[in-house]
Amino acid sequence: MTQQVAAAPAKLDAAVLKVAGVVVLGAIMSILDVTVVSVALPTFQNDFDASYARVAWTMTGYTLALATVIPLAGWAADRFGTKRLYMTALALFTIGSGLCATADSIGQLIAFRVLQGLGGGMLMPLGMTIMTRAAGPNRIGRLMAVLGIPMLLGPIAGPILGGWLIDAAGWQWIFLINLPIGVVALIYARVALPKDAPEPSQSFDFLGMLMLSPGLALFLYGISSLPEAGTFGDPEVWGPMLVGAALLVAFVLYSFRPRHPLLDLRLFANRNLTVAAVTLFVFIIAFMGAGLLFPSYFLQVRGESTLAAGLLMAPQGIGAMITMPIAGTLADRVPVGRTVPFALALIVLGFFSFTQVDPDTSYLLLCGSLFVMGLGMGGTMMPIMTSALRTLSAHDVARGSTLVNILQQIGGSVGAAVMSVILTNELNGSDVIPGVTDPQSGKPVTEAGLAIASQQQPRLLEQFPVPQELIDRGLAFAAHSFGGTFWVAFALVVLTFIPAAFLSRRRTERPDLLDGGQGDQTRTPVGIH
Repeated sequence: MTQQVAAAPAKLDAAVLKVAGVVVLGAIMSILDVTVVSVALPTFQNDFDASYARVAWTMTGYTLALATVIPLAGWAADRFGTKRLYMTALALFTIGSGLCATADSIGQLIAFRVLQGLGGGMLMPLGMTIMTRAAGPNRIGRLMAVLGIPMLLGPIAGPILGGWLIDAAGWQWIFLINLPIGVVALIYARVALPKDAPEPSQSFDFLGMLMLSPGLALFLYGISSLPEAGTFGDPEVWGPMLVGAALLVAFVLYSFRPRHPLLDLRLFANRNLTVAAVTLFVFIIAFMGAGLLFPSYFLQVRGESTLAAGLLMAPQGIGAMITMPIAGTLADRVPVGRTVPFALALIVLGFFSFTQVDPDTSYLLLCGSLFVMGLGMGGTMMPIMTSALRTLSAHDVARGSTLVNILQQIGGSVGAAVMSVILTNELNGSDVIPGVTDPQSGKPVTEAGLAIASQQQPRLLEQFPVPQELIDRGLAFAAHSFGGTFWVAFALVVLTFIPAAFLSRRRTERPDLLDGGQGDQTRTPVGIH
């Protein structure tokens, strides 16, 4: 087996690319549903009469579900076979998509998004497992570049497709569009993927999963309840946070006991993995959390249609499309400690413009800033993930990839919850319009709330005839609220430079490849389990 791996061609051959087609199609479905929904959050607010922090749980719940099934995917793949499990994940994701389209309350939509995430969460790790077994460990960088295709298409096509579907047919179609794609992917997977060869698997840490997933969900739910409760002293805030924190602490203490824990925290003894994981975690909180707010600014403050907001987000994806393939190739040749800081500098440069937004900020400036941020993003995520796994032995790399990718999903969940809470809290500070209440909820109407609503529903001003000066003041306050939230994300991106400064600046190899490749090559080299 070692000789075959060593002799593998440098390029990805036709057989590998055939399998890659299945994997990329599944990954597109999973990733696209994150970016598609990002432009729909204000629509969910209006249709379900919910706060931004509440509707953001359509993202938070989805990413938490992804984090839940990542470790389960590796265990189940060994036990049941990757092809069978991959097709099951496709079916679950497709069914969840159909159910999301039927939701008639925000609670139902969140629940169906969790179900959808349970399927989508297995698509990427199983796809990585299938791909890395086909490609071999010596083509990690090129493999990452191929699997980065959905990450390139997602930021470009997702907001545009979501905006067009919402404007033309309604938000339900951002989920219904997955049904035909899911059917095609299932047929393609059945034909193209190799037959299963299930193997005896190690025991799965169900107890750890029962502590980690509910712990995160409860803790983040407590945080997201803060804007409506108004104070940490409310039991709806501190109760879930306290229980969630207790479960998370118990999970950390417990994780050092089992032979095969859900997350092998012992791997943090590897300095290279620790530095890369911390860098990625802080970066994801900032970038993914703020990423939800970019289209919301265009929709709520600037009054753009969802399609226009999606088009305005395209420069970010185009920037990433330029640098991600280059970064994937460089990751095999140049230490990431020499490239990632420059990519982060581009993100900081582009991000700063959004901390200064007002109701009339130049679109040329904002789109140029998104493009620069995209350039930086394309040179950041994949190289950091490659660095985290490069110095692990083949025996440890599957557990290491599980750890890194769960941290990535958790970071996305934390970022979505925290940024939405900060924005909601900022907007709630707007002055109340005397004598005006919402006819549906009966709650007082704020200047910012009325101004945002008037941007999306101009006819609303016929019900609330107010001076234009008040609308302008409300929009200015809303823009200031977005800017303040972006300042928090900006500070976190700057903070990322601290762990990034400790990324390896020397060329490193996996220990088992240094001794001639005598390690266990049968395990997935970079599979996200």
